[in-house]
Amino acid sequence: MFNGKNKTDMAIEKPTNGNGTTLIGAGTTLKGDISSNSDLRIDGTVIGNITSTAKVVIGANGVVEGDISGNQADVIGKVTGNIKAKELLQLRGDSVVTGNLYAEKLQVEPSATFNGQCHMGAVKSVSLSKIIDEEEEEVVLQ
Repeated sequence: MFNGKNKTDMAIEKPTNGNGTTLIGAGTTLKGDISSNSDLRIDGTVIGNITSTAKVVIGANGVVEGDISGNQADVIGKVTGNIKAKELLQLRGDSVVTGNLYAEKLQVEPSATFNGQCHMGAVKSVSLSKIIDEEEEEVVLQ
């Protein structure tokens, strides 16, 4: 039975749960900190810290100059900064990470490059601001 609505109208009426992915597209540069309760995908450049309660994906062309904190993180691009994942952190493809990693579980593909320290397990109790403060103290003491 036809109710006068086409498929496009029906798709618009579908309820959403508000958990869409936020995208910083290729060719876009964002300067500043990002905080989100949904998934993030970075295909452009972000100069600042990223905090999410969901998954953070740095695409193949993505560049982040700052710290990343999320429930999960998937890096394919380039990150200069610390990465904290409460669950799984993946360094994939030709990813390049310069900074310390904090994760419950870590998966590194052979083509990925990582320079820094790795801390696994019990990252839920460690705050990223405390980690940064400790690193600044180490630099001053050296």
